[in-house]
Amino acid sequence: MLTRIDLQNFKCFELLRLPLRPLTLLSGSNASGKSSVLQALVLLHQTMREQEWSTRLILNSKAIQLGTVADIVDKTYGRRSFEIVLIDRQLACRWTFTGDRSEMSMQVERVAVGGEMFENPKALRYLLPPETDNKAITLAKRLRSLTYLTAERVGPRDVYPLEDPQIAPVVGPEGEHAASVLHWRRDDRILDELTLAGVPATLLRQVEERMRRFFPGCTLVVQQVPQVNAVTLGLRTSDDTDFHRPIHVGFGLTQILPIVVAGLSAPHEGILLIENPEVHLHPAGQALVGQFLSDVAQAGVQVIVETHSDHVLNGIRRSVKAGRLTADQVAIHFFRPRSPETAQVISPQLDNSGNIDTWPEGFFDQFDKDMNYFAGWGE
Repeated sequence: MLTRIDLQNFKCFELLRLPLRPLTLLSGSNASGKSSVLQALVLLHQTMREQEWSTRLILNSKAIQLGTVADIVDKTYGRRSFEIVLIDRQLACRWTFTGDRSEMSMQVERVAVGGEMFENPKALRYLLPPETDNKAITLAKRLRSLTYLTAERVGPRDVYPLEDPQIAPVVGPEGEHAASVLHWRRDDRILDELTLAGVPATLLRQVEERMRRFFPGCTLVVQQVPQVNAVTLGLRTSDDTDFHRPIHVGFGLTQILPIVVAGLSAPHEGILLIENPEVHLHPAGQALVGQFLSDVAQAGVQVIVETHSDHVLNGIRRSVKAGRLTADQVAIHFFRPRSPETAQVISPQLDNSGNIDTWPEGFFDQFDKDMNYFAGWGE
């Protein structure tokens, strides 16, 4: 499990040392750096996956497009380089990347694995020297196979692309391959810790049962279009109706489906990154997302989620209070715009009753501010 990520001169961070847990929640105002944490991991991921032997970090590809070196190096303190450090239990891996500000990829200037340093490496695999310790290779393979879901997930479609599992092994950054993953892996057994009783332990049936928690009566059918590399997704929310095209059942269902598929198809010690899982969901559904992600983390999948929803947070808090996971399995980080007067990141602590020890200004407090306004207690 990743236990910390450090970023130096990356985007808005001069230096960030961020603890990670099985379930890490990133919150805060817009443009405060939450997405940057995910993006740093995704840059490593897409380079390892798409350019296995590359000695350069790929800034623009299928998973993420960040522009040029000038767009991602901190403009105040950085010049043409930044560092990413990942600590995986007791193993530390440090990468230093450098490049001219107009370039769209960056050279690996330095790699440190444990106590061993490699300067200007000429040969790399998964951004690591070939002679690297097996623990580091295992970490790289987990990064290579992680799932990243952006906030801009695909909406309802008449058909969805059907890709070879070697090309699209996970749901994709926009959830565009969720139906494909369901088709190919429908009969795969999911992790025992995530299996709901009374339903076959296969991916399709367990996804369907989880979806019923969000949409009672939900039933799924995935069918390949004859002689076409595409599948259709049939949905219904009642046994009394026929299956409908996704466009007829609303955006909420198709927005949560990739999250459920990603969570249930992830392997033990896999990594799941999700931006704004609450999109298009009713508040009760948002709370259920928090509880679902808690279950996924408890099963041994590391989850890092960025959210603006207090309902997602409260779903996690309810899971802790119910004993579905412990407080020390959760990290909560609140990001603020960089300022010399205040800390950029504050990390409120949970206890095992789901209580939070501190509520800094701006931390999911807008409801209270609005209620105080209507009560005449504030402006």
